[in-house]
Amino acid sequence: MSDRHAPSSAPTHDDVLRLRPDAPPPAPRALPPAKPPRIEEVARLAGVSPITVSRALRQPEKVAKDKRERILQVVAQTGYASNPHARALRSGQSSVVAAFVSNIFSQQFALAVQGCAEVLEPQGYQLMVGQTSYSYAKETSMIASLRALRPAAVLFTGVIELEENRQSLRELGIPIMETWAYPRDPIDMLVGLSNYDAGFMAASHLAERGYRRVAFMARHGGRGELRRQGFAAAAAQRGLEVVAELAVDNPQTIADGRAALARLLSQGGKFDAVFCANDLLAVGAMFEARDRKLAVPRDLAVLGFGETDIAGEIQPGLTTIGVDSLDLGRRAGEMLLQRLGGGMPAHPHQVMPLRIHARASV
Repeated sequence: MSDRHAPSSAPTHDDVLRLRPDAPPPAPRALPPAKPPRIEEVARLAGVSPITVSRALRQPEKVAKDKRERILQVVAQTGYASNPHARALRSGQSSVVAAFVSNIFSQQFALAVQGCAEVLEPQGYQLMVGQTSYSYAKETSMIASLRALRPAAVLFTGVIELEENRQSLRELGIPIMETWAYPRDPIDMLVGLSNYDAGFMAASHLAERGYRRVAFMARHGGRGELRRQGFAAAAAQRGLEVVAELAVDNPQTIADGRAALARLLSQGGKFDAVFCANDLLAVGAMFEARDRKLAVPRDLAVLGFGETDIAGEIQPGLTTIGVDSLDLGRRAGEMLLQRLGGGMPAHPHQVMPLRIHARASV
């Protein structure tokens, strides 16, 4: 494909993975979600009054043990929603928007959720946040829970790769917002960025600064791999030699960045710059370089991705590529709010502009 080499002024689509089961069984016809039971039905089945059901769930010590156990058994059998939003859930008018973040430690994801909340909360919606930890198993479990929760909408700091999960989300019949990538086929709405272009921009920036032997490190798979593809394409075009590459499983701390640079250096190849496609890795690499008496950028230039606050505080200052995460969240919130009000955004698939925040590390 021609657009996998030199991005034009238009953002480049990310070739996001689409994962299907190896041998999927025939899919049964999807049934509409069952109407959740009312408290009166629970009371009838348990042989008590509705007020006794409410008291058993909220003040169990005030209900006799035999009645309480009978009520709890009926609740478990019927799936009665006894949380504070039960009335909204029963009416189908939930005020909850579920936000699933890939990494709860990420400042960028936190800013996006904050931006979304700033738009939705004044209109009576509440964000409920969960963490997928880049885990397919956690993602699948959380998506399965949505049928019982019945939120008003769902936001992901990422895009869904498993086809069965994509289908499960479609069947919910609610607004779905994906972010942080630019696939050709989002489930519903998207406020994303081209990870391929981010990698391409990184290698181009290093080439413009005169570096020729470079290294790359990122989270294993997903967006890390998309950024690697763009980085490799620009490196080949600009005559850079990619001396070393490293994929890290679910980096969550600065220590992961320290260990990653140590592993790259142990491979023996000499490089004069490294692109860390994750700011946690980049900050850790800066600390590791300092402890090894490597002057940044004289001995080793470090380029990050994400624009964390610490990038401007660490010496000599970390150059980063990124997007305005707070604005991303606000855009997502505005689009969700329009859909929740019965409208349709004029542009349901938006792409955030990438930017370089130049500091002294490159």
